[in-house]
Amino acid sequence: MLLTNLQAATMTGGYGIVPKAAVLIEDGRIAWVGPTAEAPAGSGLDCGGRLLTPGLIDCHTHLVYGGNRANEFELRLTGVPYAEIAKAGGGIAATVRATRAESAAQLLASASKRLDTLLAEGITTIEIKSGYGLDIDTELKMLRVARQLGRERPVDVRTTFLGAHTFPPDYKDRHADYVRLVCEQALPAAATAGLADAVDAFCESIAFSVAETEEVFRAAKAHGLPVKLHAEQLSNLGGAKLAARYGALSVDHIEYLDEEGVDAIAATGTVAVLLPGAFYYLREKQLPPVAALRSKNVPISIATDLNPGSSPVHSLLATMNMACVLFGLTPEEALLGVTANAARALGLPDRGRIAPGLKADLAIWDAERPGDLAYPLGFNPLAAVIRNGELVRGSLT
Repeated sequence: MLLTNLQAATMTGGYGIVPKAAVLIEDGRIAWVGPTAEAPAGSGLDCGGRLLTPGLIDCHTHLVYGGNRANEFELRLTGVPYAEIAKAGGGIAATVRATRAESAAQLLASASKRLDTLLAEGITTIEIKSGYGLDIDTELKMLRVARQLGRERPVDVRTTFLGAHTFPPDYKDRHADYVRLVCEQALPAAATAGLADAVDAFCESIAFSVAETEEVFRAAKAHGLPVKLHAEQLSNLGGAKLAARYGALSVDHIEYLDEEGVDAIAATGTVAVLLPGAFYYLREKQLPPVAALRSKNVPISIATDLNPGSSPVHSLLATMNMACVLFGLTPEEALLGVTANAARALGLPDRGRIAPGLKADLAIWDAERPGDLAYPLGFNPLAAVIRNGELVRGSLT
């Protein structure tokens, strides 16, 4: 497949614009990219000057869950803090009850609808976490549903075991016992079954301490799984520094990340994943240290954090806009955050850019420039999606 007459944002060295570009695809990979005038011989498909980007990547979601927490949204609007709702049995615990009660078929049906909304915006790779089971059977059920989504939809699904999301009610006063359950039974079960591509934890005052998180990380490493971390969202416990010591793929949220934490992740190449949807829904005031991240050349990614409580955001394009408006990212940084840097956050060097040898996961847009993707709110200019070199959505002409 030879595509011609494109405005290609290769995402190499920033936007990496190639005007009037052509892309040659062979065997599901990008074989060549450059000016149309220099394209390999052969008939090409004229794409009418449309914008070409890598397929988008949502590197942090909680897509599979049961129930609904609209009531908590109303409570937060009256001024009740998220931490208070969680301590009263709401928050993650409420979703745990609902997710345990639903069958795999029910979870698959509801998650499919959410996923379809995201795929309509050009997403070709998505990460899906467990973490709403907090027992062995439900955690594995969630991960199996996530894997099934990848088989039923034209998207690569990366699964993350998040058994260390919070403490279930029956372990409220037995934290050490639950940490042992996660490390000695649940995580090994997920790893042995091939259901987890990475391991995550929520290191926060309302969840896991730094010491407890380290136990989870040690278990992950024992099973050869990379780690990620929800860190410094509500306070600064130093979780990001711990994550850096374990070579984490990413640290996510990080509104309270301090200078030492920035230095730590900068030294290891750990990606900073910003989640403006949660910031928006929780009406937070503490901004992530974007200027410090830039100064230390920390790769910045953004993601929807799609979940039923703190970020029921079903649009990665809207998330790009939020990152610019709320956090001060440039449109270029926002697009890097859902392509090249998002790939890094998932440990996937074979995608997120348009270059020879990489996966031919591409999105074509009815847009003039890459900045147009972050500019509007509620408008989707997607024209077509190519995944593994095959057209899976829309039209190329």
